[in-house]
Amino acid sequence: MLTANEILMYLRSSKKLQNEVYLNDTIGEDKDSNVVTLQEVLETDERSIDEQVDLKFQIKKMYSKISDLLKDREKTILNLRFGLDGSKPQTQNEIAKSMGISRSYVSRIETKAINKLAKSFED
Repeated sequence: MLTANEILMYLRSSKKLQNEVYLNDTIGEDKDSNVVTLQEVLETDERSIDEQVDLKFQIKKMYSKISDLLKDREKTILNLRFGLDGSKPQTQNEIAKSMGISRSYVSRIETKAINKLAKSFED
């Protein structure tokens, strides 16, 4: 099972997943004009298909928990910090400056929010 922080970091690196796709969807052809499916491409990835499907469910669960559990300021800071809304991730200093608070306060809010999410995944 992935931790809340691992999921957030994955989101940060791959951006928000927006469209539904199916494993048997054709995504192109190889050099011999054979049809290539998404599943064939994903199988060569370092994560197995099962792990990728689980990751997608965990991401959806994470967004739901962010919406349900966190206060507005915590949501804002996580969205800005990890680019969860599709924007470029910002540093704690950038967030602090834009919100008119200290960097250490941003850090404390971020840590508290991540801990809340992690605890909710443990339950």
